[in-house]
Amino acid sequence: MLFDKFSARSLQLTNRMVMAPLTRSRATPEHMPNALMATYYGQRATAGLIITEGTSPSPHGLGYPRIPGLYDEAQAAAWKATTSAVHAQGGKIFVQFMHCGRVAHVANLPAGAEVLGPGTAVCPGEMYTDALGMQPHSPPRAMSNDDLLHVIDEHVAAAKLAMDAGFDGVELHGANGYLIEQFLNPLVNLRTDGYGGSIERRNRLALEIARATVAAIGRDRVGIRLSPYGVFNGTGEFPEVQAQYLTLVHSLSALGLLYVHLVDHSSMGAPPVPADFKLKLREAFDGLFILSGGFDRAGAEQALTDKRGDLIAFGRPFLANPDLVARMHQDAPLNTPDAATFYVPGAKGYTDYPTLAA
Repeated sequence: MLFDKFSARSLQLTNRMVMAPLTRSRATPEHMPNALMATYYGQRATAGLIITEGTSPSPHGLGYPRIPGLYDEAQAAAWKATTSAVHAQGGKIFVQFMHCGRVAHVANLPAGAEVLGPGTAVCPGEMYTDALGMQPHSPPRAMSNDDLLHVIDEHVAAAKLAMDAGFDGVELHGANGYLIEQFLNPLVNLRTDGYGGSIERRNRLALEIARATVAAIGRDRVGIRLSPYGVFNGTGEFPEVQAQYLTLVHSLSALGLLYVHLVDHSSMGAPPVPADFKLKLREAFDGLFILSGGFDRAGAEQALTDKRGDLIAFGRPFLANPDLVARMHQDAPLNTPDAATFYVPGAKGYTDYPTLAA
């Protein structure tokens, strides 16, 4: 089943394997996608669907060094090499929009950009900067209503540029403690205005971005990634977590989104997303359901057989195995990821992992 063709709505996929979004920090220092990235994604185009690394729809969202953007025409033109490389191999590719929000340092931002968030609380921990090494996160400025309207418009503009660049769709990053989840999570969002203080108000920004993006490029080209029970970047479980996410997913379903991509990072030490809650979320959403989090071939096949998901996302296995589909199909050994090269520039640990054929 994992290796069978799959068709639903706008998607015609060669298999049910999804390459999960993986930050690799190989864009230029000016946040431009490049030829090395096109090679990397082209190597992995036997995945049924590729979801790119987090890509900022705004200069303000570029929290990390060397992550790509998609907020101007030059970036859209540069992304065409990647989409062409994937399509030439028969693959499909969505771009993930990741606005980092308060997960940022000013040294990583272009001139004139600023760190933004739901409030002024600083994200705990540190992040790497090319200029200064490891640094505490920079204090954010609390976003005004005008800022929120602007970030919605930025997602819309970026979605239109994604179509110009040849992407098959976009994924809204509502997980891992970045901007959308900063508004979803009451441990981060302490606002008492129309964007905080209740389930409906905390869900508001996610739904407004989703609604506007659907209106711009069509419901069959928009998905979202969610991580209830995640603990990344100052988030964490809260008493209303299940009620909030069920309400959110019902509302996303009503908007007609193509898919929900659910993250369970328990394989990396985070609390598990309860199995019965995953089923409730799947039942609440009238669209495709992508499961992510520590799957091997047997676990993926079982999840599909049990109808717990429609597609299965793999992260680090795709990072180290450009031919992961063939390796899993043949039950061949997998390359081991080299963690030392996850986020450094250059081809080493990026485009030089060997294939079975090699």
